[in-house]
Amino acid sequence: MDEILEHDGRRLQLSRMPLRDGERLRAWDAADEYLLRNWREEIAPAAPPNARVLLINDSFGALGCALAGHRPTSWNDSHLSRLALEHNLGVNGLPDDAVSWVPADHDPNGPFELVLARFPKSLAWWDECLERVRPRLAPGAVLLGGGMIKHTPKRIYTSLEKRIGPTVTSLGWKKARLAAARLDPELAVPATRPAAGYTVPGFDLTLESAANAFSRGALDAGARLLLTTLPQGDEALEAADLGCGNGVLALGLARRCPRARVLGVDESYQAIASALGNARRAGLSAVLGGPGARFEVADGLETCAVGSLDLVVCNPPFHQGRAEGDQVAWEMFRHARRALRRGGRLLVVGNRHLGYHWKLERLFDRCRTISSDRRFVVLEAE
Repeated sequence: MDEILEHDGRRLQLSRMPLRDGERLRAWDAADEYLLRNWREEIAPAAPPNARVLLINDSFGALGCALAGHRPTSWNDSHLSRLALEHNLGVNGLPDDAVSWVPADHDPNGPFELVLARFPKSLAWWDECLERVRPRLAPGAVLLGGGMIKHTPKRIYTSLEKRIGPTVTSLGWKKARLAAARLDPELAVPATRPAAGYTVPGFDLTLESAANAFSRGALDAGARLLLTTLPQGDEALEAADLGCGNGVLALGLARRCPRARVLGVDESYQAIASALGNARRAGLSAVLGGPGARFEVADGLETCAVGSLDLVVCNPPFHQGRAEGDQVAWEMFRHARRALRRGGRLLVVGNRHLGYHWKLERLFDRCRTISSDRRFVVLEAE
């Protein structure tokens, strides 16, 4: 597959993260091309000298690498996006500091005259992006957003108009569409919505979730089933929640096993911020390496030593951004296999039709079903 993106006479070699042999998906799409074309033909010629540029939701660094000469700031919720940007800058011989990175649990330092944004999957996260970026826009600032038409509901455009200012949409091009909004300083912006939350029956947990966290407003049905299979007792387990989201499984395990040391990892900065807050409110935060739950942003279990864990729990996604498939789950299962000690266990939940049983049997010595309902199955691999 062609992995070369051309912009302003430069050929950029771009890769997705994590790096995989035989990758079938590109690190950029027509919406990235359309944004860069509009930048070249319309935005850049009219931009003020030394205009400050903000990139939002640049998935794998395509926009950052293409516009590296403008020293943009990239604001994103994905640790894998950060790794992809760093990798792709290096591959293309661009300076490490050409693009400033700001994670989504922090705010970028404005003011910015120009903003290029990829429309995210989460409408709640899009609303929050606009609400948080608005105070950091310079007078007369322009925000140009883009996405594939089939993935862009009308509310993306209406939110842009309600939160930034007058908005115009483009014609479709290669099944992509853009929307441009100019800052209206007199606009009455809708009030920020409160954080979403829910309780977890039987675990004395009340969880809150940031806008881009998985299953932010209700307990996911798969996680609900997996919670019923968690071990309970006084064993001093070394455990991890792989892809922890707002921390529901890690905190459930810490509640059931008071002597367990549980690490929750996720590639979403907002998810980890949510999990840390939930742990504090529940009184389950690990202190000085003792029992309880601790959380960190990471690419899987990369920070865990080989053979260091007794238990891994996992509710894996079956998509990466808009792309669906089992690549993410495969990667997570391999991380678990590497980190578990001999006799260690992986508890994983998934939709029945995903066939995780066959994948796990290729990586582990034994795999069996320990719980199921109409939609989901919980598997134990040893």
